[in-house]
Amino acid sequence: MSTRLSMASLALLRGPGTAGLPPAEPVDFARLVLPASPNAALLAPPGVTSQPHVSLPLLAVSPEAAWAALRMLGEGQRRCWKMAEWPERRQVQWVDRTRLVGFPDLVNGQVVPLVGGSGVFLYSRSLLGYFDFGVNRRRLLAWRARLEEALRAV
Repeated sequence: MSTRLSMASLALLRGPGTAGLPPAEPVDFARLVLPASPNAALLAPPGVTSQPHVSLPLLAVSPEAAWAALRMLGEGQRRCWKMAEWPERRQVQWVDRTRLVGFPDLVNGQVVPLVGGSGVFLYSRSLLGYFDFGVNRRRLLAWRARLEEALRAV
């Protein structure tokens, strides 16, 4: 069993981009429960979840404008590749590989229409290891700043 597990882990490390990763799947943010391990982080609109997370205030833009900005968040980022989009959900998934070893982290983002604007979810999690040393939380803070900057131009 441990040999199979280590072989699966090695498959995730093969090559850049999405090589070796399982097929992309959308996240159901309404039912999402963060893992007990400290290797995931959630960004969410205020008041929509009781789970610990990074908050992003309601965006005073249309869901279409927020979706256009969200879809572009991974563009131009080193070690980041878009895996899939689900336009009907306004959701996208990227793989963002860590700087030193190339461990794959998955990031899902979704725009939801809310009264008065748009809400954004970002969920970043490690596929390998128990600890992430704060990488996923720092990623969400950086992506939140880029999203806010992109939307200031709208």
